[in-house]
Amino acid sequence: MFKERKVFHLYSNETKIIPRYSETDQMGVIYHSNYFVWFEVGRTDYLKESTISYKQMEAMGIILPVIEVNCKYKASAKYADNLIVKTTVEELSPTRIKFYYEIIREEDNVFIAEGFTEHVFVDKENGRPTNLKKKHEGIYKQLQNIHKIED
Repeated sequence: MFKERKVFHLYSNETKIIPRYSETDQMGVIYHSNYFVWFEVGRTDYLKESTISYKQMEAMGIILPVIEVNCKYKASAKYADNLIVKTTVEELSPTRIKFYYEIIREEDNVFIAEGFTEHVFVDKENGRPTNLKKKHEGIYKQLQNIHKIED
């Protein structure tokens, strides 16, 4: 799949989240599935701020379905906590992209959770995986520029 390489994250995005009461469970703790929604918010902001928005990519015929997702919970987040979702690109190839996330409570800098989502570049018209480097070289180069890889 991906080779072992040295990676330098040239760009990291921070998205602020304030959990709503409706996102808590009976114990007053944020329900686990909400973290994946926050990952999506972080990823969307990351792309918009660093290269190209999801909306622009879709207009160009590229979609990014999730093929793998993971979250490790380290501490509980609660209603109205000020949270920061830090997003970076962890791995990039012409056909796939993997985002890494950290969620930190801003008030006391407590590490709440970490995880990743892996996506495949898909041609919206035919629903098949595509080589982004060949189909949209400019977008691929932009992503490479914010995710420097050294062999």
